[in-house]
Amino acid sequence: MKTPDAQRSRPGADILRTALRRNTGAMIRGTVLMGLYQAGETAFPIALGLIVEHTMQHRSLGSLGLSIGALALIITTVSLSWRFGMRVLQKANTTEAHRWRVRVAACGLQPVARDVDLKSGEVLTIATEDADQTADIVEVVPMLISSLVAVAVAAVALSLADLRLGLLVVAGTVAILSVLAVMSRRIGSGTREQQARVARAGAKVADLITGLRPLHGFGGNHAAFASYRGVSEDARRQAITVARINGTYAGVALALNAVLAAAVSLTAGWLAFEGLITVGELVMAVGLAQFIIEPLRTFSEMPKYVMIARASADRMALVLSAPPVTVPGEGCPEPGDGLRVENVRHGALRGLSFEVSAGEFVAIAVYQPRAAADLARLLAVNVAPGAYEGEVRVGGTPLADLSVEAVREHMLVNPYDGEIFAGTLRTNIDPSGTSRMVAEAVEASLLTDVVALHDAGLDHEVRDRGANLSGGQRQRLSLARALAADADVLVLHDPTTAVDAVTEQLVARNVALLRRGRTTIVITSSPALLDAADRVLVLDDGVVTAEDTHRNLLAGDENYCLAVAR
Repeated sequence: MKTPDAQRSRPGADILRTALRRNTGAMIRGTVLMGLYQAGETAFPIALGLIVEHTMQHRSLGSLGLSIGALALIITTVSLSWRFGMRVLQKANTTEAHRWRVRVAACGLQPVARDVDLKSGEVLTIATEDADQTADIVEVVPMLISSLVAVAVAAVALSLADLRLGLLVVAGTVAILSVLAVMSRRIGSGTREQQARVARAGAKVADLITGLRPLHGFGGNHAAFASYRGVSEDARRQAITVARINGTYAGVALALNAVLAAAVSLTAGWLAFEGLITVGELVMAVGLAQFIIEPLRTFSEMPKYVMIARASADRMALVLSAPPVTVPGEGCPEPGDGLRVENVRHGALRGLSFEVSAGEFVAIAVYQPRAAADLARLLAVNVAPGAYEGEVRVGGTPLADLSVEAVREHMLVNPYDGEIFAGTLRTNIDPSGTSRMVAEAVEASLLTDVVALHDAGLDHEVRDRGANLSGGQRQRLSLARALAADADVLVLHDPTTAVDAVTEQLVARNVALLRRGRTTIVITSSPALLDAADRVLVLDDGVVTAEDTHRNLLAGDENYCLAVAR
């Protein structure tokens, strides 16, 4: 199976080049328009100087009217070019940020996990803040070029008045950029560390929200808050450090620009005093010295934004260029066949072997919870086939030879802690909107009482993580989603631990009836589900130690009786 970006590395520099390449057209248009804006801004003091020069010489109303018309044209050009230039660049920036957000999200949602040591909260930060800051490069480059245009126009105009003024602007600009380029490297390294610490704080928040209910249950919320406060404090200190560096950078840039503007003004004043330039040229030089501060400020800030974009791109590369945990095959399971596990050793599983025939309803009573979790992870292809000994065959084909998408279309493993998403009951049961089993799944999972409680029925709003549902309602909603998928092979891991005994009996009977003729495996210690199964496999110390019906095992196996009797 091919996955996006799996075929080649995508370091941060490559990500920036990709962003620039696919926005070339928008950047050219934006650069032309912003160049016109900066040229117009710079032309304004030049026009004022020419007006003073010609008005003093000719003292003609016609010349004055022509000058006023020229100023109006310059102002119109400045206004329209800024408006449409920024519209083009910001649209390209926003679109590019969206593309990278989608790309990062797609990597996180791929069937095959990426080999990257990042938590979900960190990936969220990369998909939002880092994607936005990386896309800023689309806007930064045109602004850099247009600012350079303004500086170049000013230098040429001043050189026409006196070569020394033009050379002063060029030399000053080079000196300013040299100083700020050194400082921008410090900003880049500080920004990378800040982004990493903010991402860690985001990951901590995600973990705390996920475990908020149990934390409240055993009184661990205060300790958890203290832990988050420590992580957040680290992020705050680094943010202050970066803000201090940015402030120093901005202050130095402004001071250097002001020094250059003052130097140009004073030099022009001295040249006018010596009679080397005219009064009109003096007005132009002083005006340019004032106007040039803005493009110089923009020009001098661009290295900082480039370094921030590079730092964000490097963090995105952690996700986008990470290799998949495994490279699965391309085969598809044969329909109408069951599941076979042969001498599997992984975690708490110590040479596990069993077989489930097509259409059979089998319950697995696992004495050690860790072994149950390891088995569920293995069947869900959350463990690469090469990471364990033995073999798992689905539809008669080894798991290593099957594509992950094909396995999950054929076999669905529903975890005991299935996530509930913000939306409605219906979208949680049938996310794709294509299932024909929604009504049957709702009835089999006894979610009918939840539907009946609300006027909106299945369109009743569900909050994030099912915050407005009880634990039993969330579990039944997750079970309804698994049943509605109508997979050839369905594996349920403890689907009724949060419901009462009466409900559990009814759910067990309903699941057995709905899944009749379809292969179903339930990893559970529930007597109701064990009794509803065609047979029960007893998994103890990582191997199958007994196999029979639930009632026969109750009658003849004392350990089994102690483990499952309630």
